Amino acid sequence: MLEKSKIAVVIPYYNAAKHIKHVVGKLPDFIDAIYVVDDCSPEPLPNVITENTKIVIINNKTNLGVGGATKEGFKKAITDSMDIVVKLDADDQMDTSFIPALVEPLMSKTAEYAKGNRFRDFKSLNKMPFVRKAGNLILSFLVKAATGYWNNFDPTNGFFAINVNTLKQLEFTNISNRYYFETSLIAELYFQEARIKDISMPAIYGDETSSMSVWKMPFVFLPRLCKTFIKRIVKSYFLYDFNMSSVYLLLGIPLFLFGFTYGLYTWWFYSSKAIFAPTGTIMLVTLTIILGFQLLLQAIHYDITKAPKPVK
Repeated sequence: MLEKSKIAVVIPYYNAAKHIKHVVGKLPDFIDAIYVVDDCSPEPLPNVITENTKIVIINNKTNLGVGGATKEGFKKAITDSMDIVVKLDADDQMDTSFIPALVEPLMSKTAEYAKGNRFRDFKSLNKMPFVRKAGNLILSFLVKAATGYWNNFDPTNGFFAINVNTLKQLEFTNISNRYYFETSLIAELYFQEARIKDISMPAIYGDETSSMSVWKMPFVFLPRLCKTFIKRIVKSYFLYDFNMSSVYLLLGIPLFLFGFTYGLYTWWFYSSKAIFAPTGTIMLVTLTIILGFQLLLQAIHYDITKAPKPVK
């Protein structure tokens, strides 16, 4: 199957001169092309890299960020009629021995996208710093809700493989150039009903440092995640389709908001006058909150079951 598929690797490069040679040297022999995207790096690529016949150097005119650089590699893979593209970082913190496991679901057509999952390797998970672990857990849950891929974990993992035919259907302008790249890519895959396969693999930590603290990431991402969530709900349940979950949302949201806001007002009004609220008022608030909440739970349940799933 490996011989029948044309597989490319995209490596966004920025200030990783001491790692890039080792990263390229560990790539499997079945890789047909290696696209190294120089994202205006102050550290030039080592000469030994440019001498490799499989390597194609793509020089960005301006710094686009890891996402923007990766998208340039995607475009080259589409132009060269590749079948599968693997995205690999240049800092040598991704184990290239897992590339066969990443491309296998795509070749067997059980998934269109396969990515690493650092949270299934319990030995590695125990070694992960607590702050990093907690930040990733919170961020992963928020990304699940925003993108609709409830069955996949560690969605911000940048070690992945994607089917080129699926890439062709994506609108690259909707995919972020920087920190939000992986999340925005998954969000676009949802509208193509692309199946995502998690591949268990350990996390590797070298001497590279991130420019953003892990504990800050959920808060930095939150506004964009809210926008992604609202966009997905509107498109999935009111523009592209209208189903029972749409009805649950149309009834549940106003009922819950009415009960909650009216309940707060009632509590403030009667407590300020030091009198008991009428039983009918309490029942109205209670029923609308409970009914609205139950309808929203039904909508969430439907959304979870609707998530695209790979073939087992």
